[in-house]
Amino acid sequence: MKATLFILLLLHGIATANAHEVLKTLFIGNSYTGRHNLAEVVESLAEEGMFALDFQPTGVIYGGRKLIDHWRLGTQNFVRLNSLAESEQQATIDALKSAIAQNPKDSHAKNALKRHEALLQDLDNRRTKWDVVVLQSWRDDLEGEASPYVAFAPKFAQIAQSEGARAILYVTTPTTQNAEPLMSPPDPEPIMEKARTIADLANRIEADVAPVFLAGLRCQEQRPDLTLRFINDAHLNHTMAYLTACTLYAAIFDESPEGLTLDRITDIRFLDNDPKNREKDRDGNPITREFSPKDRADLQRIAWEAYAEFKEIRAAR
Repeated sequence: MKATLFILLLLHGIATANAHEVLKTLFIGNSYTGRHNLAEVVESLAEEGMFALDFQPTGVIYGGRKLIDHWRLGTQNFVRLNSLAESEQQATIDALKSAIAQNPKDSHAKNALKRHEALLQDLDNRRTKWDVVVLQSWRDDLEGEASPYVAFAPKFAQIAQSEGARAILYVTTPTTQNAEPLMSPPDPEPIMEKARTIADLANRIEADVAPVFLAGLRCQEQRPDLTLRFINDAHLNHTMAYLTACTLYAAIFDESPEGLTLDRITDIRFLDNDPKNREKDRDGNPITREFSPKDRADLQRIAWEAYAEFKEIRAAR
């Protein structure tokens, strides 16, 4: 595993003479990336599994937003942060001010404006050359080739690749996550249809894929006793967050997460948003979940199997 990563780092121009490697990764998404501090979980897995690796994650997160919204909010500027001109950044700021003038209730544009103004003020110090850019889907990948994700992922991927970064499609599955243990097998066809669409997209734009949708399906088939979302909150629960992090690890490194020792996940949202309940998750259970050795091993194996299955689907397209 470790020798393989060193070769990958050399291929991507990341290796340095002191053998202390840095992998700068930009995560673009919404709460499906923000919850459980997902990027930091991937960081922990990466730095355990890969020798001398300094995994440096950065996120551009807007709650409930999709890639089409990120484009409107100027997130593409963060993808091209290394080459972004001041005039381009000012144009984005002007566009956001115009959008706010037309719709003063546009809170996302207001948040984006603050983010972009801060960037402009410190642009030279914040220039970054990304190694990996992760593009999260969310309910915008359900319409096959007509899906907004299929339209906007290539826009972000093209910029990332032009800047020398790998693009990874992090494809979620919010409509199929179960809040209760399953009593009957799930219907695989909607997931397999999505797999074909995403495989075609990935082949066209030469992006890698973290097929979380396949990992979720495999988990439901093999471990129907596990739940993948909260009962009182539509978001991915601790189990799905861990499964997602393992799938992202597989996609980033083309390596199995099996055998890694990280065994706990902590959410960032607590019961009833009451500060007195900071130790309880949205369902009233402990805010941190520690996985049993079996659950941890199963989730790691399932993530790797899903990643390998998707590679086969993609190769057949």
